[in-house]
Amino acid sequence: MVFAIDSVAAILAITTNTFLVWTATAFAVLGLRSLYFCLAGLLRHFGYLRYGLALLLAFAGLKLILAETPVGKLPVWLTLAVVVLTLVVAIGASVLVARRRRTAG
Repeated sequence: MVFAIDSVAAILAITTNTFLVWTATAFAVLGLRSLYFCLAGLLRHFGYLRYGLALLLAFAGLKLILAETPVGKLPVWLTLAVVVLTLVVAIGASVLVARRRRTAG
């Protein structure tokens, strides 16, 4: 619950449309439980996913900091590319390491 309410500031960094802020928060509250179990299951299968998610969290913080500097906001395509590339690398590394362990052991 705290996570969903805490994310209001992040939503307000993207838009000031109050309808979007309220609906995003409501859906966050509704989906947090199932998302937690989904991520917990994925972390068992993809060992490096937690590092990728940590990197994405750090990137989100950096993006919020950069938005308040003369550099300005990062383009959407760059943000999407960082997110997709980070997830692909984390999941790919997890699959490769698991495959090597199976063949070695």
